[in-house]
Amino acid sequence: MLVCAGAVIVLAAGTATSDSPLPEARSPVKPGGIPSRPSSPTSPLATRPRRAARRAAPVRWRRSVAVGVPGAGRLVGGVKLPARGPGFATWDPITRRSPSRGWRRFGTDRLVRTLLSVTRRYAVAHPGARPVAIGDLSRPRGGGFGPQFGFIGHQTHQNGLDADVYYPRTDRRLTPPKSAALIDRRLAQDLVDRFLAAGAEAVLIGPATRLKGPRGRVKVVPNHDNHLHVRMPNPRRGP
Repeated sequence: MLVCAGAVIVLAAGTATSDSPLPEARSPVKPGGIPSRPSSPTSPLATRPRRAARRAAPVRWRRSVAVGVPGAGRLVGGVKLPARGPGFATWDPITRRSPSRGWRRFGTDRLVRTLLSVTRRYAVAHPGARPVAIGDLSRPRGGGFGPQFGFIGHQTHQNGLDADVYYPRTDRRLTPPKSAALIDRRLAQDLVDRFLAAGAEAVLIGPATRLKGPRGRVKVVPNHDNHLHVRMPNPRRGP
């Protein structure tokens, strides 16, 4: 799986992932691999939370195809997740700002529908909770999402089936928790349960989170103590 530069992981034990704790963003990289000027680490999520409550921009729905596997694949007909909407906001783990850059939030139509549905229902169930912060999905056409796109990149997130979702915080801030001690475990567990009920193939969580779920679907992996990693099944994959 990989990192926390939004990331995901490779499920092999001991493998570093891009889902590690958020690093200081010193040299953000544009889609073409060209470094851009770093932006301030101060997040609008923390200073202007009401912006996250705006209605989502219209989604250009189309039939998507996830080609290959999360660690070696591409995305055909990707759908762009809105920058924000009812129950959620997006977070860029490299610029450390919200919303995230659009090219970092493409997925299959099913992944995007699942994220919208789960966060909307979560908001209804927890009217006093802050919006859920969503990190990296895939690039517009999928493919490699490595270090050239910021920090150590992702080993997976290549075919539109993966998304990073930051745990809710006990202090109600919208930025990713810097340690597991800041995780609101009741709300975080609810998110895990909702993604499983929505059909997630796997939900990857950190060892310090103390979250739980069915063995084989909820997997404890390193570098996921500030976010969970959702992976949807690929209907094209054979048995």
